[in-house]
Amino acid sequence: MGKLYIVPTPIGNLEDITLRAIRVLKEADLILAEDTRTSGKLLHHLEVKTQMQSHHMHNEHKTVEAIIRRLKAGETIALISDAGTPAISDPGFLLTRACVENNIEVDCLPGATAFVPALVNSGLPNDKFVFEGFLPVKKGRQTRLTFLADESRTMIFYESPHKLLKTLGNFVEYFGRDRQVSVSRELTKLYEETIRGTAEEVLKHYTDKPPKGEIVLVVAGKSKEK
Repeated sequence: MGKLYIVPTPIGNLEDITLRAIRVLKEADLILAEDTRTSGKLLHHLEVKTQMQSHHMHNEHKTVEAIIRRLKAGETIALISDAGTPAISDPGFLLTRACVENNIEVDCLPGATAFVPALVNSGLPNDKFVFEGFLPVKKGRQTRLTFLADESRTMIFYESPHKLLKTLGNFVEYFGRDRQVSVSRELTKLYEETIRGTAEEVLKHYTDKPPKGEIVLVVAGKSKEK
C-alpha cells in the first residue's frame, strides 16, 4: 500500500511552509493540485520537480478511483490546495474518505490555514468556536443565518471581497447591529489588516472602503444575557 499525504501550503507568505512539507513534496510520486498553474509557481519557488495532476471540485468525483488504484499499487501521493490546508473549504474530503475506506494510510501535515490566525487576532473568545466556512449563496442562506443567530460560540466564516458587504449586512439583520465582528483580510501578506468592531461599524468601514483580497470573518456568539 502507498500513502496519501495532506500537505498545507502558504496562504500568502511563501515562507509559511514546513521543512517536512517541502521534503514530502519532493519525495512524492505524484502531487495532486487544485490548480496546477497556481501550485506550479510555488513548487518552482521550492525547487520541487514532482509530477502534478489536477484535483479540484469539478473533477474529484471522477479521479478518486484512479488515485486509489495508484495508492494501492504502492505510490506515495501528496495532496495540496491553492492555499492552506486541503479539505478545509477546499477539495480533499472525498479522497481522504476513500483512503480510509480502503485502509490506505493518510498523514495530514500541520501547517497554514487561514481561520486560526484570524480567530486568535480577533480578540474574541476562542476556547469554543464553530467553523462555518462559506455561507450558502442563495438556497438555505436565510435558514442558516436564523439558526446561527442563537449560537453562543464564536463563529468563523470565509467570504470573497465582492460578497463581504452583503454578508455583513446579513449579520446586522440576523445577529444585531451591536454583535462584535472581526474581519481579517490578506492574512500573512504585505497589506494584511484586521478590522474589529460592531457589525454595523465594520459594515460602514467596508462600505466606505471596498475590500480586496481573501477574507475571514470572526463573529462573537450570542451572549447569555441576551
